[in-house]
Amino acid sequence: MNVLVTGGCGFIGSNFIHYFNKKYPHHKVLNVDKLTYAGNLENLKGLERRRYYKFVKADICNARVMKDVFEKTRPDTVINFAAESHVDRSVVSAAPFLKTNFLGVSVLLNLSLQYKVGRFLQISTDEVYGSILRGRFTEESMINPSSPYAASKTAADALVISYYKTHGLPVLITRSSNNYGPYQFPEKLIPLTIINALGDKKIPIYGDGMNIRDWLYVEDNCAAIDLVLQHGRIGEIYNIAGENELTNMYVIKRILRYLRKDKSLMTCVADRPGHDRRYALSINKMKRQLGWYPKTSFEVGIKKTIDWYSKHKRWLKSTQTGEYRHFYKKYYTQLGLTQI
Repeated sequence: MNVLVTGGCGFIGSNFIHYFNKKYPHHKVLNVDKLTYAGNLENLKGLERRRYYKFVKADICNARVMKDVFEKTRPDTVINFAAESHVDRSVVSAAPFLKTNFLGVSVLLNLSLQYKVGRFLQISTDEVYGSILRGRFTEESMINPSSPYAASKTAADALVISYYKTHGLPVLITRSSNNYGPYQFPEKLIPLTIINALGDKKIPIYGDGMNIRDWLYVEDNCAAIDLVLQHGRIGEIYNIAGENELTNMYVIKRILRYLRKDKSLMTCVADRPGHDRRYALSINKMKRQLGWYPKTSFEVGIKKTIDWYSKHKRWLKSTQTGEYRHFYKKYYTQLGLTQI
């Protein structure tokens, strides 16, 4: 297999490359990443010496450069992890999300069609469904995004399906719940809470902290993505979830308890605009068709995650870019916080 992975220096992408390389050491993997603030070559340290792994710095929105990549490598499989993914940033400025998450996907689809790619797998999100107070979303549920980020991913999903229906491009889509684990950039809830707690800094809690998310350990997601890639039905969507529905407040308190930190670090701030109350996915299709189910409980996964961040201070330092600090100094000041 000759696989083109886009966004492979990000959180889920890098974890998937590690998983894939270990399971299929003789399959070729080309990692294309723009290396924005959230893309980090440290995530794949050591793989650069592997014979069947290569990295190219490129922007998926640049059609000319990406055409050259396809021409030289002739991939038979494309997996698109590349995305702007932080909701807070999309609230501040939607343009980068529309560009990467929609226009970038259109570039990849056109080239995949031109070079007769055997499988195109789009990595999406449960946020395209919006909020649900009771029950769980299935793959047939109505799409109802709340944030600019979710809207950009919804548009991308629709475009991917249209290339299947119009051109016969063999596409697949996975929509996962909230991932957590090693290498996650410290702007998301779990790594931000861990890092702030380790430094005895304030931990912002939106609203009343009772928003519910389903938490999926990233290695479980990687296994599910691999199954969909190998055995999923062309043209279909697959929900992937950890079946760990927890409030944000519970998650933060659990991390503080594990690190033996005081709850006084928690600080309630104004709620995020368009903040969905609850996400919940049905994974019956994954169980029924592919025999997949999540293996990592939240208690096991969160301990592994906290231990990883505690032991990787060098990696944490490499994420503290000037752009990261500038954005969060401004953003958290707006929330009334000065410690970041």
